[in-house]
Amino acid sequence: MSSGTHSTPESPAGPPAADAHGTPGALAGGPGPSDLIDRLHAGLPADAVLTDPDVTASYAHDMASFCAAGTPAVVVLPRTVEQVQHVLRTATALRVPVVPQGARTGLSGAANASEGCIVLSLVKMDRILEISPVDRIAVVEPGVVNATLSRAVGEHGLTYPPDPSSWEMCTIGGNIGTASGGLCCVKYGVTAEYVLGLDVVLADGRLLSTGRRTAKGVAGYDLTRLFVGSEGSLGVVVRAVLALKPRPPQQLVLAAEFASAAAACDAVCRIMEAGHVPSLLELMDRTTVRAVNALAHMGLPETTEALLLAAFDTPDPAADLAAVGALCEAAGATQVVPAEDAAESELLLQARRLSLTALEAVKGTTMIDDVCVPRSRLGDMLEGVERIADKYGLTIGVCAHAGDGNTHPTVCFDAADPDESRRARESFDEIMALGLALGGTITGEHGVGVLKKEWLVRELGPVGVEMQRAVKAAFDPHHLLNPGKLF
Repeated sequence: MSSGTHSTPESPAGPPAADAHGTPGALAGGPGPSDLIDRLHAGLPADAVLTDPDVTASYAHDMASFCAAGTPAVVVLPRTVEQVQHVLRTATALRVPVVPQGARTGLSGAANASEGCIVLSLVKMDRILEISPVDRIAVVEPGVVNATLSRAVGEHGLTYPPDPSSWEMCTIGGNIGTASGGLCCVKYGVTAEYVLGLDVVLADGRLLSTGRRTAKGVAGYDLTRLFVGSEGSLGVVVRAVLALKPRPPQQLVLAAEFASAAAACDAVCRIMEAGHVPSLLELMDRTTVRAVNALAHMGLPETTEALLLAAFDTPDPAADLAAVGALCEAAGATQVVPAEDAAESELLLQARRLSLTALEAVKGTTMIDDVCVPRSRLGDMLEGVERIADKYGLTIGVCAHAGDGNTHPTVCFDAADPDESRRARESFDEIMALGLALGGTITGEHGVGVLKKEWLVRELGPVGVEMQRAVKAAFDPHHLLNPGKLF
C-alpha cells in the first residue's frame, strides 16, 4: 500500500534515528567512511556497494509519513548468503548500524535509514529456489516479489494466500519482517501462518536455521515466529520455507449498500456469528466510496454510508452469497448486488484496491492507521473515527478488512499546512488510543517501525517491554540491527 507523497513536516532528512538506548546511529569515534567501504568491497562485488549520495538518499525511507530518517553511509545489494554474512561481520567489527530493507512499501518507517548506517537491501536475492507440490511448500529468497511467487505456484495448482495490497511490489522478506496481512486473511490467515522455517543471518554474521519443512514440528522454542514481525531487529532473513495451499475455485463477490456504518458492521457480526467463512469481507465508508468515484468514475452509489464487499471461493459461491445477502438485508442493507461472474467480481474488488490511492488524491498526503479491534467493536471504531474527524476538521476515510476487525482509518491532509499537519498527527494518535480502549491493537499488519514506538510501550506494558528488550539484547547485543525501531 502506498501512503502518497512523502512531503511531510518532518522531512526524510530530519534528525538521526536513535538506537534502543537513544544513541545516534552513527557512533562517535567510529570508523571513517573509507574504512567501512574498503572492508565491504573486500567481500562484495563492486556493483553491490553504492556510495553516490544521490543514489543512497533514495534508500533512506519507506512510504510512511511523519517518520524521520537518517542519511545512509552506504547501500549494499548482496546476492548471496555469504555476502550478507560479510556485511554483518563488517558491521559488527566496526559497530556500524544495519537497516535491512525490501521494496520499501512499508507504512511505519521500519525500513527508514539510521544516520551513518549500512542499508542492506535484499531485493537482488530474488530467486524461487524450490516449489514442491507434494510437500506443498516453496523455498524462496527474501527479495522475491509476492505476486511473482503467487503466479509461480499457481502454475502448479497451488496458492500462497497472503496478499498485501502492495503484492505487485512488496517482497516476501518485507512481508515476513512486518508480518503482513491482506484482503484474504479473514479465511486464510496472515503471513506468520505460512512461514515454516527461516535461514537468518545474525548480527555477528552467524547463520541460524529455524523451523522445518515438514507439516508438523514442535522441537524447541518457536524461533521462526519470533523473527516474523521483528522488522529486521533480530536478524536478516535470507531464505524462507513457506506453506502453500491448493488453489481454490474462482471467487464470486457481493456488494451490499448500507444507510449507516453501524448497520454494515452489524452485518459483519451476523455473517461471522452464523459461521460463514468468506474469502474476503471488506468495508468502505462513504468518504472512501466518494474518493474512489472521484478518482476512477466507477459509478459506486454515492448515497451509501458504507459499502460491504463479501466474497466466497467455495464450490458453490452463489449459494453462499445468497445466504450472506439475506443477512445483510436483515441488518438493514438498502441494496444487495451479487456478481454473476469473475469479471463482475473483479470490477467490485478493483474499487476496494483503489481506496488508498483515491484517498491520497483528496489532499495530497495521507497517514494510514492500522488499528485492529474485536469484530464486535467494529461499529464503535468507525463511529469513533467519525467523531475524531469532526473534532479535528479533517477528512478521514476508513477502509477495513472487516472480517478481521482490521481498520485502516486514513487521514487526508495538506503537508504544506503546518496546522493541518499538526491536527493530522493528533487525530492519528487519538485513533490509536480509541483502538486500545476498544480492546484492540495499534497494528494489525503494518508493524510498529518509527511511527508507533511510543504506542507499542503503552500496549505491551512495562513487563512486556522489558522482556522484548531482553530478547533483542540476546540476538543483537550491540543494538546494531535496525536501531531506533520498535523500542
